Amino acid sequence: MSLSQETITSIKETIPFINKEVESVTSRMYEILFTKYPETKPLFDATTGDQHKKLAGAIGAFAANIDNLAVLGQAVEKMAQTHVKTNVKPIHYPMVADSLITAMGDVLGSDFSEAHKNAWVEGYTFLANILMQREKELYAQN
Repeated sequence: MSLSQETITSIKETIPFINKEVESVTSRMYEILFTKYPETKPLFDATTGDQHKKLAGAIGAFAANIDNLAVLGQAVEKMAQTHVKTNVKPIHYPMVADSLITAMGDVLGSDFSEAHKNAWVEGYTFLANILMQREKELYAQN
């Protein structure tokens, strides 16, 4: 599976808005996640207070490299290793997706159109599937 050119273009269109507000988006995402899905809070017990900044960097890198995801291989591997260490499971990905996309809409407002929302859902799902597959392999090794 690969991302459509339409999705790639739409995500790239959001880069200026995302970059300007990315820490607000990620802070809001964690507020939504922990309120709506409190069972996810323990997954972040070992994280530092700048977790929202780490996620902000990951979102920016993903958007900037959406048309050349191979360059993110090392970052994806590191993320998968961390997820296994903190016991992230496939069930958590839809919770994060809901929280992230909702936060983008909350913070970006009219700059985050329905087309942008759909593109980010597709992009997130694409990346989540890569991570879940790698994490499945890592869990099987343990």
